Amino acid sequence: MKKAVIILFLGILSQTMFAQDDIMLNYQGVDRKTIHFGFTLGFNTMDFKLTPSMNSFGPDSTVLIPEINDLVPGFHVAIVSNLRLNDNWDLRFLPGIALGQRKILFYDNDKNVVSEMKIESTFIDLPLSLKYKATRINNTRPYLIGGINIRNDMARNKEFNEDEEIYIKLKPFDVYYELGVGVDFYLAYFKFSTEIKYSVGTLNVVSSDASDDYPQYANSIDKLNSRMFMVSLHFE
Repeated sequence: MKKAVIILFLGILSQTMFAQDDIMLNYQGVDRKTIHFGFTLGFNTMDFKLTPSMNSFGPDSTVLIPEINDLVPGFHVAIVSNLRLNDNWDLRFLPGIALGQRKILFYDNDKNVVSEMKIESTFIDLPLSLKYKATRINNTRPYLIGGINIRNDMARNKEFNEDEEIYIKLKPFDVYYELGVGVDFYLAYFKFSTEIKYSVGTLNVVSSDASDDYPQYANSIDKLNSRMFMVSLHFE
C-alpha cells in the first residue's frame, strides 16, 4: 500500500513538473524595460479616524458626539509611470483622481441622532511608491508596495452650507503613507495587476473655523484624519 501511494505521488509530481515546463511565458519584455507606462482603474472607500473633543455647549451643557457612519464606495483612475531599478525593485508614480464620500453622524447626550453630514471629496493624487517584486512563477508575480501620497481635495467643504446641513470645513492638503500587496498577471500582449492598498493621512484635516449659527459641530471634533482603502486594476 505504501509503495502504491509513493508511486502515485511521484507520478503526480512528474506530471506537474512536465506541465510547468509546457507553460508559455507571456510578455517577458515588460520587466526588462527601463520605463513603461499604463493606466489604472479602481474602487475605494474613504474613511476618517475621528477624535471627539467632548466639549459641551448651550445652557443644558449638551455634548455632541461625532461618529463615522456608512462607508460609501468611490472610484479612482490614474496613469502608471514605472521606472525599473533592478530585477526586484521598481519606482512608481501614479498621478490620478479619486472620488468618494464620507458620512458623519452627530449624537447628543442621550444617543439621539442630531444631524448627518455627507462629506464629498475629489482628490488629486500624487503617489510615489517603491514596488518589491517576488520571483516570477510562470505568468504570475506577487509583489509588495509602499510609499507616500500627496493629496489635494478639490471638492472639500470650503464654506458652510445650511441647505445641506454642512457645518464643518476641511483643509485641502494632506500627506498619506501607503502600504499594499498585489499580483502581476502576464497576458499575451500586456500585464494585468490586481492590487489592494491602504492609505493613512498624517495631518488633521478639520478646520478650526466654526459656523456663527452652529459652532457646536466644528467644536465637537478635535482631530480628523483621513483613511482610504483602495482596490486597483493596473494595465501596463
